[in-house]
Amino acid sequence: MNSLTTSPSKTRPRYHRNAYHFVFSALQFTQEKLNRTASHVLHEEDAHINGPELCEGLRELALQKFGLLTKTVLRSWGVTSTDDIGRIVFELIERGEMRKTDQDTPDDFFDIYDFEAAFDSGYRVDVAKAFRDN
Repeated sequence: MNSLTTSPSKTRPRYHRNAYHFVFSALQFTQEKLNRTASHVLHEEDAHINGPELCEGLRELALQKFGLLTKTVLRSWGVTSTDDIGRIVFELIERGEMRKTDQDTPDDFFDIYDFEAAFDSGYRVDVAKAFRDN
């Protein structure tokens, strides 16, 4: 079993503060993409986003915002794997800033995708707008 630990210190976060903000943004982005915002669901638990869904939403949002610099930006925040995304989520849960279900564990974020493949190798530049007739 993979052991993901949370923050080594209660006073000093493990990751750059932007990483925590970006995980919140990714959560909102993913809820909107999957139509699981408060306006789309009847019960709060129906808005739940699981670990793999959040990782995929974060990947999409990061590529939209940072493009080919995504891996560099995330690395500068201390985020180098989906395991780190899980650690951030569970730090936020421990601080009462996010919630989880009884089924959610840090292992849900373990090795969802490889950052190299997800952010560099698989990146495609959309040139459709550049070559469109006006």
